[in-house]
Amino acid sequence: MPSLGADMEHGKVVEWLVHPGDAIHQGDLIAVVDTDKTLMDVESFEDGVVGGYLVDLAETVPVGTPILSLAEPGEEAGPRDERRPADEGGPVPAAPPPEPAAPPAEAEAAAAPPAVPRPTPAGRRVRSSPLARRLAAQLGIDLATVAGTGQQGSISEADVRRAAAAAPGLPAPGAPPAGLPEHAAPPPTPPQEPTPARAAEAPAAVAPAEGRTASLRASLGALMAKSKATIPHYYLSTTLDLARMGAVLQERNLARPVSDRLVPAAFLLKAAAVAAKEVPGMNGYWTDHGFDPSDRVHLGVAVALRGGGLVAPALLDADTLSVDELMQKLRDLVARARAGRLARTEMASATITATSLGDLGVDAVFGVIVPPQVAMVGLGRVAERPWAENGMLGVRMAATATLSADHRVSDGLGGSRYLTRLQELLLTPEDL
Repeated sequence: MPSLGADMEHGKVVEWLVHPGDAIHQGDLIAVVDTDKTLMDVESFEDGVVGGYLVDLAETVPVGTPILSLAEPGEEAGPRDERRPADEGGPVPAAPPPEPAAPPAEAEAAAAPPAVPRPTPAGRRVRSSPLARRLAAQLGIDLATVAGTGQQGSISEADVRRAAAAAPGLPAPGAPPAGLPEHAAPPPTPPQEPTPARAAEAPAAVAPAEGRTASLRASLGALMAKSKATIPHYYLSTTLDLARMGAVLQERNLARPVSDRLVPAAFLLKAAAVAAKEVPGMNGYWTDHGFDPSDRVHLGVAVALRGGGLVAPALLDADTLSVDELMQKLRDLVARARAGRLARTEMASATITATSLGDLGVDAVFGVIVPPQVAMVGLGRVAERPWAENGMLGVRMAATATLSADHRVSDGLGGSRYLTRLQELLLTPEDL
């Protein structure tokens, strides 16, 4: 059971994405894990042949517990695991050739097979994510008729939506037949009597929403208490002049449709990432041996969940993205965070985190550092404010930026340099 976050102490497998006997490679998805925060796809760290499952579905185990046995390539895999779910009976199909790394959404859509449904071969298990199964049940779609585009033909939420769009005549009990946003969380499934097959396919592994929210808050509270007890925080703030950023933002959005327009957060997060790359002592981890700076900037972004609670997945290599790329990835990340589908690397790789409550009208937010990180950036509401310069009083776009940092790694001088560099970058937003 891999650690999917600094505060994760246990987890449970809710779906296997591989079978005993499957040949897998480093980076292939092998299971869906339920943490206290969300569902996450877990990939293999090595090449090999799956020998068997070492934990049961929905069995809560501590971080570090082996969940899968793996034989070396070329070695004979171990005997089939006796605890394999009953619905997976039948011969295990030969593993198809490994697919290339997961493509972007657009490329995935372009590479998807024709939308014409094709039946799953008899005796072959239908591989699908929990979200895809719930959505298929709501739209009245038989998963056996859906062409999967995921690893080894697994069916994703997008596959189900494509199948629904291609067959508008299908009944859609309890759900809209079309126009459902791509990443919107599905409405709750109405209670129904579980059949043996359904019970086996979707075990009671996912906690009810209320229980998950309470668990998430407890986990977050414990992490924040640990942060305040072990990290000597110091706090700084400054007011950012965003007049030039506002002009560039307006200019770039003029010819764009509403759905493609940039928002101020794209520029602010890009500048926060670049400044973290350039100013020492802000980007990395505190370990038993001291500060371990990171060469890459994985910017964690605090996302409020609709049911309550907070997660902070990372925009990987945020300092290298263009503002448009960052905007696109931010939209995707927020949608998947709220749909409960994040990758392990997104939850476990953040080197610095940014938080903003500006959309809720908050002028300034002083965050609590997420261990083992050493800094957090707070971004407040972007709005027009009175601005005095050269003896003249005017009005310009501005926002309050804050920095919470670890005194074991930096001090007020280093923190001031970070906020100063943040301002410098935002005075020339066209260069970001």
